[in-house]
Amino acid sequence: MSIWKEVLRFIQRPDPHPDSDGFEPLAIRVFRHQYDAIAPYRDYCLEHGVSPAQVRSIDDIPAISTVAFRYAELAGEPPQRVFVTSGTTLGSLERGSHFVPHLEVYRASALSHLARMLFPDHARIRMLALHPGADLMPESSLAQMVSWCVEEFGNGRALGAADRTGLDVAAARSFLNESSAAGEPVCILGTTAAFARLLSALAQADAPIRLAAGSRIMDTGGAKGQAIPLAAGELLALAERWLGIPPALVINEYGMTEMCSQLYDLTALNRRDDGPHAQALASARPKLGPPWLRAAAVDPVTLKGVPDGEIGLLSFFDLANVGSVSALITEDFGIVDGREVFVLGRATGDPRGCALGVEEFAAIEPAQSR
Repeated sequence: MSIWKEVLRFIQRPDPHPDSDGFEPLAIRVFRHQYDAIAPYRDYCLEHGVSPAQVRSIDDIPAISTVAFRYAELAGEPPQRVFVTSGTTLGSLERGSHFVPHLEVYRASALSHLARMLFPDHARIRMLALHPGADLMPESSLAQMVSWCVEEFGNGRALGAADRTGLDVAAARSFLNESSAAGEPVCILGTTAAFARLLSALAQADAPIRLAAGSRIMDTGGAKGQAIPLAAGELLALAERWLGIPPALVINEYGMTEMCSQLYDLTALNRRDDGPHAQALASARPKLGPPWLRAAAVDPVTLKGVPDGEIGLLSFFDLANVGSVSALITEDFGIVDGREVFVLGRATGDPRGCALGVEEFAAIEPAQSR
């Protein structure tokens, strides 16, 4: 069986447990495949004195900075799709590219965990997208997720209220008013910046919309690209004030172009009483990733893991990244407590240890770069 089919089978298992005996052996097999197939990653591992012979556990696998996707073509097979980062932070000339050779794995990962975290009640409802879909932005991983979500969980009544030029607030309001009048719940998908625009328009018009019970929100992106500042806590309050959606049904997604799996807020909508849960910080909700994603926090200088409950750079091993590189270090600080992750914010400047790894990829010969 091919390695990507092994990963797909793991993702598709009914309610897989993240601490099952199967995760780590599969993670090591995924690493060996990536070491053999992806020359820039293999060179990086050798620079750090690591080969498959030295890897006995997931902690032995060298992780790369997500920034490396700007410098190297991290793929061992021809891609079915190439997703490109938004460029909101550093500009379009420094955008990273994620080469995805098996779109089926990404789709299975995205939809399986989305079902668990946003649709645990198996609802099929109206859909309002405040972000373009894959037909309008095929290079955007978020656009692809939005399209898959509408197809998988919608009831056929949907509106895409955004294109590359921006958000049609009037069309979004009309769709929501119509849904309210019909007494049908709506799932609204979009960036935090798009929600800021919509909610600001409702506030300026003093025109609240009381959506039907069961309506929900999935927002993503945080402060990136916001023309109207809107913090996470403000979104919860404003969504209830202007749309009638309670905080438990406002779910923030944490994801990135460079990773095929996502994490979502734990709330009363999707919590299960099947294990210990960390106490939420006043400034952040805990987030939960899927069983095929292992989270850790690492020291920003040494890149060694820190104990549970301590702040570090967030690091992930994503089995769904089987076609690229699974062991990643992000630019975000956070706390990992068991399976729960608290995202605290973007690192300012270049954390020294992480930057060293980036320099190695920046120096890759042009023949190996994109």
